[in-house]
Amino acid sequence: MSVWRDVIGQEQAVTTLRDAVADRARMTHAWLLTGPPGSGRSTAARAFAAALLCPDGGCGTCHECHTVLDGSHADLTVMATQGLSIQVKDARELAQLAQHRPSVGAWRVIVIEDADRLTERAADALLKALEEPVERTVWLLCAPSVEDVIITIRSRSRHVRLRTPPVAAVAELLTRRDGIEPAMAEYAARAAQSHVGLARRLARDEGARGRRRDILRLAGRIRSLGDAMEAAANLAAIATQEQSASSAERDAAEKTRLVEQLGADPEARTQPPHIRSQVAALEKEQKTRATRFGRDVVDRSLVDLLSIYRDALVTQAGSPVDLVNADLADEVRTLAGALSSEQLLLAMDAIGTARERIEANVPPLLALEAMAISLRLPR
Repeated sequence: MSVWRDVIGQEQAVTTLRDAVADRARMTHAWLLTGPPGSGRSTAARAFAAALLCPDGGCGTCHECHTVLDGSHADLTVMATQGLSIQVKDARELAQLAQHRPSVGAWRVIVIEDADRLTERAADALLKALEEPVERTVWLLCAPSVEDVIITIRSRSRHVRLRTPPVAAVAELLTRRDGIEPAMAEYAARAAQSHVGLARRLARDEGARGRRRDILRLAGRIRSLGDAMEAAANLAAIATQEQSASSAERDAAEKTRLVEQLGADPEARTQPPHIRSQVAALEKEQKTRATRFGRDVVDRSLVDLLSIYRDALVTQAGSPVDLVNADLADEVRTLAGALSSEQLLLAMDAIGTARERIEANVPPLLALEAMAISLRLPR
């Protein structure tokens, strides 16, 4: 059982990384792993780290492999921000850590899962560590694309590109690793458009599947200005529900754990000033994380909505390409009959514009309302 087993559909990238493990001449101090969301960038980075720290090059069974893959190895550091950006103080801590020799393994490996979220100042803080690399320290940076990473960082890294894995490969992974029934795994992999994490969630959560169907059915219901406003509000509400369900319990647990670690009673009505200040800092961090998560949920909802217009275009063209939403074939045919090819493309452009506006910090509801108005069906 190799550490590369769960890096699915990435044969070329795996070959490149395996060759670097086996041949020091092909190794470098900084790697940039790019690929679309759900392609397995983080999985590939951890597998590469395990192969570097494993005496057998990534056997998948030894203590080193297990501890790297579960994130507990002494020579592995993973930066996975849950906020909107990686701040300069975090980058400075990583740069200082990079100066230290490995504790027990052959390498010190630092993984930054969201290198595209480095602020300009944070990137500057890392620059010296990348320009003057320390022997036996390896940086593994992950991002959606090369262009998403500040040029001073990407120019000092070796680029490895991952692609969207095939639906069949994602379905096989869900069945093998997570014990999901093949039919459900196939549905989830296709509906998630090969995004491994989302496919796993769709396969396991009936509520998530229901919310996705509600989003897709909006496309056939937007006929008036009122319908557009209601659709935008529904999309925003779905994001709020997802955000609340994901964060409420976790935030409360984090707050309780922090107070206990500081030696205070979590049930006390009032806390000393030094505890209140740290709790306030935690709450600020949680709010930032919730903002990012909410944006991510809205963006994923728009990707789902985009897929039904894509399916309508495929149906209209009579293409033999498989539908993403085969389970909603009636809705797809209705949409294909209601809009021309040009109108379907304009609708897809409107969804893309909404995604760009939200990424640029436009309030999500305003961006969704403008998009929904553009998606009105002809009367």
